[in-house]
Amino acid sequence: MSREQNEIGALGPVVGYHLRRASGAFAADFATAMEGTGMRQVLVGILSVVAGSPGINQGAVGRVLGIKRANMVSLINELVDAGLIAREVDRADRRAFSLGITDAGRSMLNECLERITTHEARMLAEFSAAEKATLLELLGRIERRDPAAD
Repeated sequence: MSREQNEIGALGPVVGYHLRRASGAFAADFATAMEGTGMRQVLVGILSVVAGSPGINQGAVGRVLGIKRANMVSLINELVDAGLIAREVDRADRRAFSLGITDAGRSMLNECLERITTHEARMLAEFSAAEKATLLELLGRIERRDPAAD
């Protein structure tokens, strides 16, 4: 048994504990990678979904990313105010808004994706390509068990 496992006691075999620790390490390095951009993980996620689905409404973006409806308005406002996405009245439903990425948003997304590539290479440097693929597959299996995803 390693010294760390002795120190954390019964948490040693608890997968959730290790997922939280790994997530924290990834989040901290992500924040460092994004320094100077003003971007957070959630904002990059929204930009990516909007870029991939022009005309999508904010409710659909929230469902794709698992973001609560109450939080979406302020997040969308933040991106609109930064000039990264545009919000227009939906032609099919005048009560709804459709979203599109702006040129500045596309540029920001590209910069963020470059930084994310470097961040992930740094965090996963000790993993082979096969190990990374296995990790993604295993995490995907856990994600699919999320009742909020239904």
